[in-house]
Amino acid sequence: MKNTILKVIKFPRLTKRRGVIFRKDMAKVIQMTKVGIEAHSKELTELVKIKRPKLVERLAFARGEGDLSENSDYQSAREELEFMDGRIAEIEDVLKNASVVSTNARNGGVGIGTKITVKFNGNQHVFEMVGEWEADPVNKKISPESPLGKALFGKKIGEKAEVEAPAGKITYEILAIE
Repeated sequence: MKNTILKVIKFPRLTKRRGVIFRKDMAKVIQMTKVGIEAHSKELTELVKIKRPKLVERLAFARGEGDLSENSDYQSAREELEFMDGRIAEIEDVLKNASVVSTNARNGGVGIGTKITVKFNGNQHVFEMVGEWEADPVNKKISPESPLGKALFGKKIGEKAEVEAPAGKITYEILAIE
């Protein structure tokens, strides 16, 4: 089995990263707003320069306290460090494949970086269309991959979008796009 995997990795269009094989020409470009890229960069810097060194220090202290098999602080710190290293690798991968999307409305329609004022059920709501890694539905930041984002993407002022919800179809009317 190992020999087969090594032969595949040597093929010029494939690469192995963290134990997973990827096609070099199939890397997904991640669309993000400038604000989203800055937020992820800031999080990465904080994790690498502040939080991770503190956690490594905690791990070293816990390691010095004796029997590691019964040391719950050591086990906890090690698990936290593994999780943090995973998050750091994830953010690095996102930033490596990120592409800044212009915040201008594309041809007057809804696109990434636009703010959309919609009316439904007699109420007005403002949503911001962002990249999938920036989405935060609680703060009304939606991505084109979400049901509402799919329905609104590319639409223009005055058009309506229908979204299938557990309670039934909801119709949104686009009032403004910024």
